[in-house]
Amino acid sequence: MTGRETSTDRILDDTMANPSPAKSLGDPGITPLSPTHIQQNDSDQVSTGSSFVVVVAIDFGTTSSGYAYAFTKEPECIHTMRRWEGGDPGVSNQKTPTTILLTPDRKFHSFGYAARDFYHDLDPSESKQWLYLEKFKMKLHTTANLSIDTDLQAANGKRVKALDIFAYALAFFKEQALKELSDQTGGEFDNNDVRWVITVPAIWKMPAKQFMREAAYKSGLVSRDNPEQLIIALEPEAASIYCRKLRLHQMVDLTQSTQNGLSPTENVGSGMTQGDRYVVVDCGGGTVDLTVHQIRLPEGHLKELYKASGGPYGSLGIDYEFEKLLCKIFGQDFIDQFKVKRPAAWVDLMIAFESRKRAAAPDRTNPLNINLPFSFIDYYKKFRGHSVEHALRKSNVDFVKWSSQGMLRMSPDAMNSLFKPTIDHIIQHLNELFDKPEVSQIKFLFLVGGFAESPLLQQAVQNMLQGRSRIIIPHDVGLTILKGAVLFGLDPSIIKVRRSPLTYGVGVLNRFVEGKHPPAKLLVKDGTRWCTDVFDTFIAADQSVALGELVKRSYTPAKPAQQVIVIHVYCSEKEAVSFISEPSVKKCGTLRLDVSGTESAAPRREIQTLMQFGDTEIRAMAVDVSTGRTVKASIDFLSH
Repeated sequence: MTGRETSTDRILDDTMANPSPAKSLGDPGITPLSPTHIQQNDSDQVSTGSSFVVVVAIDFGTTSSGYAYAFTKEPECIHTMRRWEGGDPGVSNQKTPTTILLTPDRKFHSFGYAARDFYHDLDPSESKQWLYLEKFKMKLHTTANLSIDTDLQAANGKRVKALDIFAYALAFFKEQALKELSDQTGGEFDNNDVRWVITVPAIWKMPAKQFMREAAYKSGLVSRDNPEQLIIALEPEAASIYCRKLRLHQMVDLTQSTQNGLSPTENVGSGMTQGDRYVVVDCGGGTVDLTVHQIRLPEGHLKELYKASGGPYGSLGIDYEFEKLLCKIFGQDFIDQFKVKRPAAWVDLMIAFESRKRAAAPDRTNPLNINLPFSFIDYYKKFRGHSVEHALRKSNVDFVKWSSQGMLRMSPDAMNSLFKPTIDHIIQHLNELFDKPEVSQIKFLFLVGGFAESPLLQQAVQNMLQGRSRIIIPHDVGLTILKGAVLFGLDPSIIKVRRSPLTYGVGVLNRFVEGKHPPAKLLVKDGTRWCTDVFDTFIAADQSVALGELVKRSYTPAKPAQQVIVIHVYCSEKEAVSFISEPSVKKCGTLRLDVSGTESAAPRREIQTLMQFGDTEIRAMAVDVSTGRTVKASIDFLSH
């Protein structure tokens, strides 16, 4: 924060009512005073979970979800939930599909396997009335202007509010977990004794994280009066915390090199020394998230070396490729129509594909058969007037055949080609990451998340790394994030240094400097020459931020009777930003200071604002300097 002008040189624009020729986007009626950056002591840190009896983590996944918990008295003993009813044959069911079913009058009916099985058994005419949703989590990542009113489309084409769906799902997990805890302890378990942790992808932007918190408030998981009861955990961070504790017999070393002289009972962490760097590649259903950590001993705290990166390259991409293939064979018009008219049969077809998808491997030679539901064959004949078999013959897709048992027969090459676009994205991203100077000398690469089980993905990562670091896959790869999230809930201060994914700041006025500031930004007010739209940086993209580190700003209300100060927050992916009007900068949130009830006789009221960027969420606190009273401060990223 060096080289900034003095406080008197920096007045926020109050020309909103009559915009200047400089088209100022500044905020009305506030004056920023001296900016500072404070490093907090560890003693001031975020409170740990000591006041809670148990930590329950919910891994809300794109394709499957689950929960796990540990009592604070026995932190080493992590319990994963009971087995779910109605699991698929051949697929371990420690998690349940992220599917939800609402009754025709939009009330919650069921979640997971129960929702899928009930929906599947409905009569086709009846199923059109029910609202069935799956794989809806990605909407929070892909929606450009996410808000409380964002909606989702159910299988029957009807729209429903996303917030309601997420709240129903969280309420379901709350009920399941509290029931299990009550059974364990032999009495009614009080929700106030639970610290909840919800996992989200590290590449999610602030609005999506805030959306998850809003859903938690709506579901009754935690109340707004006690926000500390809920922690938002980043998925690859959780995986990282768990991976460090792995013992050698709990994982597969894909590199199959010597075991580094470690005995099978030693953990990877004991093979890691001060300064060791490792990458966690979290491959889920929706996103792939990459995090680079370094171990800081003696406590074994973690430091993030490079901002989380990744993208929407999860295993869902393979489903999209399969759907594209079906459209090529049977026609887009038919597939669109079939999904709406026979939604339950479409779900069946995708379940059949899912189990074959898991059988894809680099060395496979025999074909993969996918069962086509009878209603698909029947509906196609009615729709087109000829058979499915005829469509396949005519389609020129020579690697998919029709088998006489009523199945699509795909050659292994055909299946592998469905994986290729998604895996290529992941490998390209890994290549870019390994080219960064911060990411040199990586000792381990941990492959986690459900998609990490794919032999095709494993082989592609091996080929790309060519022995540059050891590739390690935990045995319970699908539960790695869940168990790590519990450990994180028990000790949120384990990750001491993070990297800011974006540059954040506000728009201010500075004294106009000839030759430095563009003439178009000149604003003359009361005889003083100002430069408008100056970006006052709170924190820069990829900047290291320690846990508990605060950015301090002081503001003063323009009018003595002002009740609320609203300041627009801007962000950019670029590290160096000069003006809020630059193309890379967008308005992303508002900082709201409720100064009602803090009026005093002081000639100028100074409101000191503290913002914390080192945590998984951005937080704000404020205090009235003259009275010492706390001012209600909040940062909102959702109402834009």
